[in-house]
Amino acid sequence: MSRALSTGLQLIGNNFSGEGDLLFRAFDPVQQQWLPTEFREATTGEIDAALTLAAKAFTTYKKTTPAQRAEFLHAIADDIVSLGDELIQVASAESGLPVPRLQGERDRTTGQLRLFANTIAEGSWVNARINTGTPDVRQMQIPLGVIGIFGASNFPLAFSVAGGDTATALAAGCPVVFKAHPAHPHTSYLVATAIRKAVLRTQMPEGVFSMVHGTSYETGQYLAAHPLVSAIAFTGSFKGGKALYDTATRRAVPIPVFAEMGSVNPVFFLPGILREKGPALAMQLLQSVTLGTGQFCTNPGLFITPGDDATTTFLQALQQGIGSLPAAPMLTPGILEAYQQRINALQQEGVVVLGAASPAPAKATPHLLQITAEKALETPHVLEEVFGPSSLHIHANSITQLYTLARQLEGQLTATIHGTPEDLHEHAGLIDILREKAGRIIINGFPTGVAVNHAMVHGGPWPATTPAAGTSVGTAAIYRFCRPVCYQDFPAYLLPPELQDHNPMHIWRLVNGDWVRTTG
Repeated sequence: MSRALSTGLQLIGNNFSGEGDLLFRAFDPVQQQWLPTEFREATTGEIDAALTLAAKAFTTYKKTTPAQRAEFLHAIADDIVSLGDELIQVASAESGLPVPRLQGERDRTTGQLRLFANTIAEGSWVNARINTGTPDVRQMQIPLGVIGIFGASNFPLAFSVAGGDTATALAAGCPVVFKAHPAHPHTSYLVATAIRKAVLRTQMPEGVFSMVHGTSYETGQYLAAHPLVSAIAFTGSFKGGKALYDTATRRAVPIPVFAEMGSVNPVFFLPGILREKGPALAMQLLQSVTLGTGQFCTNPGLFITPGDDATTTFLQALQQGIGSLPAAPMLTPGILEAYQQRINALQQEGVVVLGAASPAPAKATPHLLQITAEKALETPHVLEEVFGPSSLHIHANSITQLYTLARQLEGQLTATIHGTPEDLHEHAGLIDILREKAGRIIINGFPTGVAVNHAMVHGGPWPATTPAAGTSVGTAAIYRFCRPVCYQDFPAYLLPPELQDHNPMHIWRLVNGDWVRTTG
């Protein structure tokens, strides 16, 4: 079936399907027009078919070797690259994001795939643990099962069809049924065709990947409630993530939901650094707040300063800087409307406008807001995330009050501290407080931008994510889609290669309490 004819359909295993009669289209936020291609919402029958194929594929795919899965991941990356400029142009039209940003996001997407390919090819990720003696006990990680994954609105490539969640699940040995985000269905389709091509080229079992479209609440809920799904991965709003979490945990057989649901990512400025670098830090904060029109889950939506004269200079620089910034389009009309409503609602709660850019039709106006520390402590709901180019300032009257504000924060993806060496030594207690609040703590930087590597944590305590013991970025993300299994007193010929005495895969293992890579 040609690309033009199959664009609006579901990908069920290796075949396209178009049973549904509910149609929708994507919106170009820059040109302010609906795009011409129509897409079909998946029927429950199509979702059933995708999950049935996935469950069947799992029986074979979980037994593939790490080398086979690594080849598959590399093939997906290659086939995404082969889509060329068409992928970037379509993604830009559907998201309003500039071409350079999307080119970088494509590189991140393929880089994630290759990173996981290299990780599983090396093999030590299975965390093999061996205790010889009586009993002889050996443990390793095994894949969980079929994973239902939901695409994010703000990253049409890196947190989408072949993004981090999909790369992680496939690396672990889990088939994926992916629900495309309705804001960029054509982009999703193109990447799905690349995965399909890689499936066929590397002879993976049919059903190892499927993709369905859906705009309705019911589509996502049906996927989360389906008995063939073993776990859910989601990136998006708290409302959406909580709804999936509630559904999945109330099932007859509850399943884990790994939901990344946003954060205000507080930034604390200490006195010494403001005296030394206040105006420069103001410009850097504005750049971080408005990067991507503020549509990052790590957007610094809250900043807290101490009470001294340096704060006044810092705030004046912020006010001057934001006035020169342009308004910009957001990903969808709905996201823009929600941003504007939230800004208005905060002002009705007593939050004041510290500074704002000039407004423009159908675009988001960057805002700096302000509230007293007393009001923030009395009404903590005003500290909830505003998805868009804004940040809320709180002026702490004392260091004691600054610490109190830190303690009152909910769980966050990130928390940042700016300080001189003297500041940081004097206020080491702030780091201790924030360690209990966030998955990533940053010193003298800004939270926007999440490196993809072995040490990254993109997660945090509730309500930033669920559960807190995990990450959706970096190679440690693979443990979301695995579980440990223990083999006791097994004869050697029945053990998986990772646990055999002669260590045929030459991986690092914990043997009788010592990490070794030796054989024999």
